[in-house]
Amino acid sequence: MKMNYRDFGKTGWALSEIVFGACASGGGWGEQSDKEALAALHRAIDLGINFIDTAAGYGDGHSERVIGEVLKERSEDVIVATKTPVTGVGSWPPSPYCRSSVRYPEAYLRENVEERLRCLGIDSLDLLQLHTWTRALNRDPEPLLILRELKAEGKIRAVGISTPEHDQNSVIDLMRAGLVDSVQVIYNIFEQEPAAELLPVAKETGTAIIVRVAFDEGVLTGKYSTDWKFPEEDFRSDYFAGDRLGRAVQRVRHLESELAEIDGHTLTTPETALKFVLDHEAVSTVIPGIRNVYQAERNAAVSSLPEISEAAKEVCRNHRWNRGFWYGGK
Repeated sequence: MKMNYRDFGKTGWALSEIVFGACASGGGWGEQSDKEALAALHRAIDLGINFIDTAAGYGDGHSERVIGEVLKERSEDVIVATKTPVTGVGSWPPSPYCRSSVRYPEAYLRENVEERLRCLGIDSLDLLQLHTWTRALNRDPEPLLILRELKAEGKIRAVGISTPEHDQNSVIDLMRAGLVDSVQVIYNIFEQEPAAELLPVAKETGTAIIVRVAFDEGVLTGKYSTDWKFPEEDFRSDYFAGDRLGRAVQRVRHLESELAEIDGHTLTTPETALKFVLDHEAVSTVIPGIRNVYQAERNAAVSSLPEISEAAKEVCRNHRWNRGFWYGGK
């Protein structure tokens, strides 16, 4: 097994093309023990993963604290990306009427950065990402200028944004203006809109791209049935509410059927999903959520597998799904 590494934008970092997604370590994806999370983190680092993605919102800092325990025990140079959410004064996701001074005020950003440092037990954040954005904030991108000041002060090494699901292209002007070092974007076999403009602009501007939701919250692993039930404490019970899961599973089955007809295609469904994402030249790295040692091993192993074939890529491209935005309704 060999891990491949890619340049992370203009930072000078060479990061594993597979990231350890630590969302489950904070809860929200069903039951998860710290013992299991710690074992998964250690195994991932053993396998060459040197990039971990977390957030303040993953268990109110719990995921960060678990990662902090691991960082104290390892000698390897591991990059950690975390996220600061908008203030609670306003809606989630942010609305077209939000203002930067209310959602990301300077005093709040500075205190939240200090909290992230305390939770992780470190002196400087490798990558601080604003956990969401809205096109309304483009009128006054002051939060990014504040983070630039924190970068100059040594509190942060790089600045990024995690895109809003309903308007990922809202960050394109920020990339062109050089206000972000990285962008974390939803890009997968179903959600291919970023390939139209966002990813090409990232390539042109040297902006690092972190891909999240490569498995579409798990359904693109192919492991779910149409009658699968998520526990109430698992956020996917809302994400796949109504007939959403059944519709998604049927589409995955159609995808698998077409891939099975390609001579020489030996990649499994989750391997295909990750390889499809990594095939885009603008992508720096991809985040599969990892909650146990088995998942750490399976996801890390994808890096050394053969590249996806042109025939398989064409099948995947034809399975893009313009389903819109799933927050409310069916």
